[in-house]
Amino acid sequence: MKKIYYTALFFCSTLLLASCIGDLDQYPHEDETASTIYTSAGNYKAVLGKIYASMVTTGQEKNGSNDLSSNSGQDYMRCFFNLQEAGTDEVASTWLSGDNVTGLTYLRWDANDPWVSDMYYRIYYNIALCNEFLRNATDEKLARFSEEEQTEIRHYRAEARFMRALFYYHALDLFRNIPFITENDPTVGYLPPRYTATQIFSYIESELTGIVSDMLNKADCPYGRASQGAAYTLLAKLYLNAQVYINAPKYTECITACQNAIKQGYSLEDDYAKLFNADNDKRTANEIIFTLPVDAVHTVSWGSSTYIVCGAVSNTSDEQKPEDYGVKSGWGMFRVRGEVPALFTGVDDQRYMFFTDGQTQYLDKIDDQSNGFFVTKWTNLTDAGETASNTAEGGVNTDYPLFRLADVYLMMAEAVVRGGSGSDRATVLGYINDLQRRAYGNDNHKKEDADLTETFILKERARELYWEGYRRTDLIRFGSFTTDKYLWQWKGGEKGGTAVNSKYNIYPIPTTELTANPNLYNENY
Repeated sequence: MKKIYYTALFFCSTLLLASCIGDLDQYPHEDETASTIYTSAGNYKAVLGKIYASMVTTGQEKNGSNDLSSNSGQDYMRCFFNLQEAGTDEVASTWLSGDNVTGLTYLRWDANDPWVSDMYYRIYYNIALCNEFLRNATDEKLARFSEEEQTEIRHYRAEARFMRALFYYHALDLFRNIPFITENDPTVGYLPPRYTATQIFSYIESELTGIVSDMLNKADCPYGRASQGAAYTLLAKLYLNAQVYINAPKYTECITACQNAIKQGYSLEDDYAKLFNADNDKRTANEIIFTLPVDAVHTVSWGSSTYIVCGAVSNTSDEQKPEDYGVKSGWGMFRVRGEVPALFTGVDDQRYMFFTDGQTQYLDKIDDQSNGFFVTKWTNLTDAGETASNTAEGGVNTDYPLFRLADVYLMMAEAVVRGGSGSDRATVLGYINDLQRRAYGNDNHKKEDADLTETFILKERARELYWEGYRRTDLIRFGSFTTDKYLWQWKGGEKGGTAVNSKYNIYPIPTTELTANPNLYNENY
């Protein structure tokens, strides 16, 4: 088996989250209590495993026993993918009403949207897991363990803080002004205050800079856990988007964070396709900085990468064969809108991974499976081209590469182009040409300094990172998500595309949460 996985010991209860976040932060102690769980270093590791697994699974078991029920009860990464991709040029969803993605697709959601709600509650459920872990990982509570065990648990503690910072980063990016709660707040009857984006930004920044020395470096970090490189990458993302989040540029800080990530010793994988196949756990030795393990036996997920792999295979086409992608059958969930394939100069770019037979590039109808190319970037095939798992029973074996070196190269290049100091155009142009060389297998598409523009960066990010959960954030940073600066088919619900209200740059806090916590409110919704 390729996978290392963690079995959580106690978060088995289902939480019905129609209540305030104060309730979310209570310890779910139907089956176990802190006094019986936090008794060994091994148990701390198991609980940490639950925090990681909470991004790709819905609960403790393959079927049933979901951690929470909120609207559709979807897993974290399925929600994240839809909120980051469904409304952009990168996704054309098939089952608009059946999958409740009409609002996301046409940029016309409201505070009752089920996907928005599921994402919100998933984020805060995961924050609650981190807070509970950290309440039981203070120096005082660790004093009963040996020095070696204390050292190990301090690494776990830093990783739990990293994961909480990641969840708060997603909350900041998606919802902006949000409730804030940590392990130091009461667990009963507490209504969290509303923090501004500036306050949340400062908190995430201070957490990431404060924990990095306690996190393991790339060489020592076990598979599936977050290393120092992950902390630096998340910090770079925070700084790159600072102009959007807090109206203050942080491009120099972004460059420094990228440099610190690169110094960890990552390198580009030669074969782009192998970053998204069922053996992509092997790429954590070079390009993948932080991965979310998915396994058809031990970490079963019908969302996350299973959703993407199966969802991108037609269930109506006679030409596209599911077995070519290592799956038993296609779900036909989504395709790509025509503007993204148009960004490529040709099929000689190995990143051009689209199934085109019988498909039109552009969309007369967004919910017609013959309109729009299917994306073949993600598969459930091994390096040898063999099917990795029985997806009819357990999902795929393909991990979700949340952070990778190519993104760090592109972030650093953008920060330099936008005026950040600490590096130079020649250095980042070298990184860009490393990506071109990987894409084409030669130097025939080498870029020159004049090519290094903001427009090029946005297009190159789409070519390199499509369907990885970045597009909405990128388009917002470039002023193109809601405006008429860039239109794509069916943006705003019109075939030719149209601008929409700028309020759709931010998702609303769900109505159920506003009712429960009077400290919260949405602007413009």
